[in-house]
Amino acid sequence: MNEGKSKLTLVPLILMIFTAVFGFANMPRAFYLMGYAAIPWYVISAILFFIPYALMLSEFGAAFKDEKGGIYSWMEKSVGPKFAFVGTFMWYASYVTWMVNICSSIWIPLSNAIFGTDKTSTWHLFGLTSTQFLGVLGVCWITFITIVASKGLEKIKKVTSVAGTAVSLLNLVLLFAGLLILVLNKGQLAQPITGVGSFVDSPNQSYHSLISLVSFMVFAIFAYGGIEVVGGLVDETENPEKTFPKAVTIAAIIISLGYCIGIFVCGFFVNWNSVLSSNTVHMGNVAYVVMKNLGYQLGMALGTSQSVAISMGAWVARYTGLSMFLALTGAFFSLAYSPLKQLIEGTPKEMWPGKMGEITEGIPKNALKIQGIIVAVMVLLVSFGGDAAKEFFGKLVLMTNVAMTIPYMFIAIAFPFFKKKTEIKKPVEIYKSYTVSVIVTVIVVAVVGLANVFTIIEPATNGKIMDTVWMLAGPVVFSIVAIIIYYIYERKNRNKFKK
Repeated sequence: MNEGKSKLTLVPLILMIFTAVFGFANMPRAFYLMGYAAIPWYVISAILFFIPYALMLSEFGAAFKDEKGGIYSWMEKSVGPKFAFVGTFMWYASYVTWMVNICSSIWIPLSNAIFGTDKTSTWHLFGLTSTQFLGVLGVCWITFITIVASKGLEKIKKVTSVAGTAVSLLNLVLLFAGLLILVLNKGQLAQPITGVGSFVDSPNQSYHSLISLVSFMVFAIFAYGGIEVVGGLVDETENPEKTFPKAVTIAAIIISLGYCIGIFVCGFFVNWNSVLSSNTVHMGNVAYVVMKNLGYQLGMALGTSQSVAISMGAWVARYTGLSMFLALTGAFFSLAYSPLKQLIEGTPKEMWPGKMGEITEGIPKNALKIQGIIVAVMVLLVSFGGDAAKEFFGKLVLMTNVAMTIPYMFIAIAFPFFKKKTEIKKPVEIYKSYTVSVIVTVIVVAVVGLANVFTIIEPATNGKIMDTVWMLAGPVVFSIVAIIIYYIYERKNRNKFKK
């Protein structure tokens, strides 16, 4: 049936995983929040969560290579349909919110690419405010993505390969320019290491309490999020039994090492107090501040005049903007297509209203269109709704923060059930014994669970009780919606069987 269709090989699959998971901005953001002290948390999160979780996905992926539904099929075959649907729906809902957010914020890296700085707040057209104009651009963006994604995997592969290459080059700029600055400055670090304390204590005063430190682990877990998206591509992979686990394992190691090295290299050319302590630096622009400083410090280390060094900084910021725009574009293509593909292909067609569950040429085209409309409407509501809408979206982001990591717990919990079912053929078994599988599951679930608990209670300890309430509301609301959809489907089915 799909004999003529080209399959994903090892390198494109690693690039797709890298593009979906690796966020360049996570390194400067981590350095901004924790300095060198971020590194141990990234190592802990990689060892206790990312690598064991990625290997679980390899086993699932190889065993269910012929299943079209990705993580839904894995959980449904291992535990049951209701458990699978609630977990997958919560995971999918968090990506819809992510798309709404990126539709408006993707223009910031583009502005940096063109002007060397963020000028989006000055963009106006046809009497629209900058927020409204960015909303209109966001609707155009999701329309473009939907049209291209509905053409199939071939188009997405091209974009993600370009994006993967661009972000890889950006990392090389950070690494080699950082090393060159270190050599030219005769080994003098911009952020000095004063002993073991530099890797334990954050220069950021907001990250000194135990609760805030452990809640940082959710930030690290977020940095590793997205690998389950490629679970839906097992059926598109050439020789999946060998290629898929190999790609996941290689990508996991590269990503883990990449983050740790990148955070460390930031200290070669960024002094936290002089560059990052300003009130004008925040999570949204810190990547550009850091990379602009990289260009400036490289110029100064090379002995250029200050004006040349400032110009070098602006050009590095432009390249950073372009690379991050391409990386976000690649991630957007993957995340607009894969979560929806897994949700629609895994679940029974009757679960969805009208023609939403129909698959045409291997693509849920109707569902893609509906998804595009939902995202476009939400973008317009947020951008044209004034302060109330912004407040609503702020709460939506809080709801998503925790909801995005809880599905990792669903998948991990399903793993021992999967291992116990002897009727499921397992061509790849990394965890040989059932006991080891249970221990690994407990560790992964405990790490994600604890990190989430600390993230939820952290705002409350600083007097922001409503933020804690909204974080709790996300998983609860998404779960209720999923249970209602499933309940309606079950009732319809009961009536059908009675006839």
